[in-house]
Amino acid sequence: MTPLHAVLHLRSPLGTPLAGDTLFGQLCHTCREIYGEARLDDLLTGYGSGQPWLVVSDGFPAGFLPRPTVPAALLTTRNEAAENDPAKRKEAKSKRWIPHAAIHQPLPQLLAAAAADEEAYCAQGKPVQAAAFHNTLNRLTGTTGTGEFAPYTQMQIFHAPWQRIDLWLVLDETRFARTELHTLLGTIGSLGYGRDASIGLGKFEVQSLTDTPLFQQTHPQANACWTLAPCAPQGRGFNPERSYWQVKTRFGRHGGALALGDNPFKRPLLLAATGAVLTPQTTQPLPLFTGNGLTGVSTVHEKTVHQGYAPVLPVYIEEFA
Repeated sequence: MTPLHAVLHLRSPLGTPLAGDTLFGQLCHTCREIYGEARLDDLLTGYGSGQPWLVVSDGFPAGFLPRPTVPAALLTTRNEAAENDPAKRKEAKSKRWIPHAAIHQPLPQLLAAAAADEEAYCAQGKPVQAAAFHNTLNRLTGTTGTGEFAPYTQMQIFHAPWQRIDLWLVLDETRFARTELHTLLGTIGSLGYGRDASIGLGKFEVQSLTDTPLFQQTHPQANACWTLAPCAPQGRGFNPERSYWQVKTRFGRHGGALALGDNPFKRPLLLAATGAVLTPQTTQPLPLFTGNGLTGVSTVHEKTVHQGYAPVLPVYIEEFA
């Protein structure tokens, strides 16, 4: 498996946040449209048994990663007064981004380098979520009206023009070429990602897709996994007493022709949210990704899978050494 770094330039607002599992689903759909269903079926062979062809992270502001999810109690032995100060805890929660330059440090120093949105998005401005107005025209009258033709609003995520976004991927290049992956990302960027792509949302350009040394720049004694996407870590040999995550409920839905069927919704899933810290039971080399490929998530299409994998960065927690 090869770790890759993609840089995206956003060209329009987003209807759906750039989530790794959502983007993976759209990549699979785009692969089917471009290379055929047989190719996609081949790629998904073994997906539910720890053999993914691709693992995709969430999208992060360029140069930053999501803050690891750990309790304040882990840090009280080093800075007990500060951690017991409510104002300090509130300030720390607002600093949700870790600069790349800090990932080689032990956990307390890594968290001390955390930055708020204003710094992570710097001069480009942090994203703003706001309502956008839409109209549905009655083709018989040529105007809006009442009921299904009444004007309505939907929330959109507005970034600064040409905001740069980092995407981290782990690709099996023996099964799918890097150039083909670049084609898939570029196609999604031109057609639109996520909700309301048909009316102009979710457009981006792929500036680059290259090898990355990031996964080797972490602490040499790293002993825990730091996830970069929502994942399903059950059964992967992690110590439950030394693992921390926030629960995320994913209400997925189908795309393409299945989105127009009688039941476009998938079964709800409980995942560990991005930024989870998972500690292995035993000392072992930390992987490039972790989690499970989830199958059986749809009642209308038995081949449907959901990305329960996440790219992993090693992190060093001295208390667990």
